[in-house]
Amino acid sequence: MSKKLVAYFSASGVTARVAKTLAEAAGADLYEIQPAQPYTSADLNWMDKQSRSTKESKDPSIRPAIANKVDNMADYDVIFVGFPIWWYTAPSIIKTFVESYDFSGKTLVLFATSGGSGLGKTADALQALCPSATVRSGKLLNGRPDQASLAAWVDSLGV
Repeated sequence: MSKKLVAYFSASGVTARVAKTLAEAAGADLYEIQPAQPYTSADLNWMDKQSRSTKESKDPSIRPAIANKVDNMADYDVIFVGFPIWWYTAPSIIKTFVESYDFSGKTLVLFATSGGSGLGKTADALQALCPSATVRSGKLLNGRPDQASLAAWVDSLGV
């Protein structure tokens, strides 16, 4: 049986709530990807072309620093990576996360929350950043999925 981790970034608490339920359902450890410089509500104003999140979405080279690290990443075989969808993809801090560790031979399963768009080509983009891992697109987990439905999803993945 593989050891699992649910690693997530949450800007408003929605993804955090889903991640906690998923960790319980999967029997996984939980890790919050925290930005070294927390996002303010002004930073998250997608209607402002000068906001931090808008700038990050337009410049694919930006890598926001992460405040904390997973000390024992080598112990995990399966990492569920969760995030809100920003402009049809994962926030830049998720790129920082996947570039911060050696995921060789590991499986990353993506999950996201979104107000309107799907995962798009996020799995392909993240796979390019950690080519020695298997990145699975996963699914949107909007609303308040319960532990039983998340456990059934995890079981269906065969991880």
